[in-house]
Amino acid sequence: MCSSDLTPIFILLFFPAYGNNIYKKIETLSKKYEKSVIAWRRHIHKNPELSNREFLTAKYVSDHLKSLNIKVQEGVAHTGVVGILEGGLPGNVVALRADMDALPVTERVELPFASKVKTIYKGVEVGVMHACGHDTHVAILMGVASVLSEIRDEIEGTVKFIFQPAEEGPPAGEEGGAELMVKQGVLVNPKVDAIFGLHISSNVPINTLMYKPGGFMASATSFEIKIKGKQSHGSRPWEGADPIVAGAQIINNIQTIVSRNLDLTKEAAVVTVGRFQSGIRSNIIPEDATIEGTIRALDYEMRDVIYKRLKEIVVNTAKSNNVEAEVIYGTPYPITFNNINLTEKMKTTLFRVAGESNVLLSRASTGAEDFSYFANEVPGFFFRLGGMPIEDHPNKGFSHHTPDFYIDDGGLLLGIISMSNLAFDYLKTN
Repeated sequence: MCSSDLTPIFILLFFPAYGNNIYKKIETLSKKYEKSVIAWRRHIHKNPELSNREFLTAKYVSDHLKSLNIKVQEGVAHTGVVGILEGGLPGNVVALRADMDALPVTERVELPFASKVKTIYKGVEVGVMHACGHDTHVAILMGVASVLSEIRDEIEGTVKFIFQPAEEGPPAGEEGGAELMVKQGVLVNPKVDAIFGLHISSNVPINTLMYKPGGFMASATSFEIKIKGKQSHGSRPWEGADPIVAGAQIINNIQTIVSRNLDLTKEAAVVTVGRFQSGIRSNIIPEDATIEGTIRALDYEMRDVIYKRLKEIVVNTAKSNNVEAEVIYGTPYPITFNNINLTEKMKTTLFRVAGESNVLLSRASTGAEDFSYFANEVPGFFFRLGGMPIEDHPNKGFSHHTPDFYIDDGGLLLGIISMSNLAFDYLKTN
């Protein structure tokens, strides 16, 4: 039996009373801060900011950490905030991460704290909304910082709170997100030994957690297809080369990549087009068109097949329509991989805080997370937190990244307790 197999037994044999007391204290403190966390979440939800523009959110977080006498680093990867809490006893360093950015989505949910913020995104006026739950992640981690700061004398090691910008991807021409934070040294000084993160889910009931060892979330690669045709009058299409017709055929044809070129019994993959922009008038065949989309894959070899086939289909479909086209790939997010040993060890913490029947083994997801950049550098454990109300609600279970996305505040308490216990247990047993 390896030493990691003995961890739970070790805690029970040598720290029974101590463990029970500290866990009760963490639970009590989490409940103490629950109302504050909900208020923070609602404030952030009402005041969302897009990637690399999280200035107000960053100040909100930074002011809170400073009020707890936590060392603060600001301006990391543009707007990121890092807090360092040194425990009363020496030990390892554990990082806890929350992402801060919102999305260009106009909110449709009837809430007293609904976002009314608008902005110009890619030349179009659009609302800004926390349509993926990052507001809850920030508020939960602020709550965890509050809890752990009250028991700092009993912490064996250091906790690093990472409030990350641009998880949804930086604006065109900019760097950002976890990749830039890693590049700027967020995992050193002090050097991080392990990192934990969570993502709230609108289709997982509150008081439920989900996890998976190994590959948990897909790699993600954005792509842009630029089509160059020839402009003409809409009544005389034979005098031009229509990029809209070519684009429509390209969109249809690339959907055959997953269905006809990949062994889907191996892993899942997705090719999705999210934007098709062309033309300004009904009777003008335009000169160009732009298509944007995303590639998701849970296997790197399958992802490479998609890259190759997508380019072949785009170029040849364009040629058959007498237009030209090129594909530009964005920087890919890696597969989010939960360290096997760390997951096996720390799932016992989730079982304890939520009850084993409320901690479910998940299937892999075609969603993606740039938490993967952190987990590629140090052992990482990422899990899902239920945010769907148990009772009926008009917006119950609506998908992330939609105007109707809704999260029940009743799920936040378990997030505070889970992350606080993961940090404490990891440091205690290492």
